[in-house]
Amino acid sequence: MARVVRIRDLDLGELERTLGVTFADRALLELALTHVSAAKGDHVRLHSYQRLEFLGDRVLGLAVSSMLFRTFPEAEEGELSRRLAELVRRESCAEVAADWNLGKFLRLGSGEAQSGGRKKDAILADICEAIIGAVFLDAGFAAAGACVERAWRERMLKPHRPLRDAKTVLQEWAQARGLPTPIYREIGRSGPDHAPDFAIAAEVQGLEPASGSGRSKRLAEQAAAVAFLKREAVWTEE
Repeated sequence: MARVVRIRDLDLGELERTLGVTFADRALLELALTHVSAAKGDHVRLHSYQRLEFLGDRVLGLAVSSMLFRTFPEAEEGELSRRLAELVRRESCAEVAADWNLGKFLRLGSGEAQSGGRKKDAILADICEAIIGAVFLDAGFAAAGACVERAWRERMLKPHRPLRDAKTVLQEWAQARGLPTPIYREIGRSGPDHAPDFAIAAEVQGLEPASGSGRSKRLAEQAAAVAFLKREAVWTEE
């Protein structure tokens, strides 16, 4: 039978070097890495990462908000909010956890480990936030904020996804040029009634329309807006 690797068998110094943090109280780091399935005692949830995750979620939000506020001094509240939502969403936290190689250090019950828990985005995202909460408790907000900035700064400067939907971007682009709000017109429909494919034209007064298609009118309108913006060299994301 293969030996079960436990947290104390692993080199937590390696993880600390990855995080750029040296814990004064490593018990906090161990707790942050402990899934409820591996917790012991009468109140297992109190001996897992869950309370630290609750704290870390709030610390992460404040740290990212501060980073955004300093980095984009001309950005309005709406843009800052969109950037914040993108950076602190579960998928982003799971990506950071993967960068930190947290799966290697997780303490899981045998059932959770056998079901692939070390690679589950939901668990990785929670552990990521728990780590941030642990850093905050161990060394304060400055250390936690620095840890967040090291992990999130590149994501902040190069977001994976457009921060606004194409229809919103097209409307703002038109308004900035003194043009009326774009309109969307259905120009075709194909496919069976239960699964139609819509063709929509995005029209801005005085300019050639652009078209797009999709399985719903909403998706087709977004595709048409993207086509319009790409033609005008406004939309560059793939």
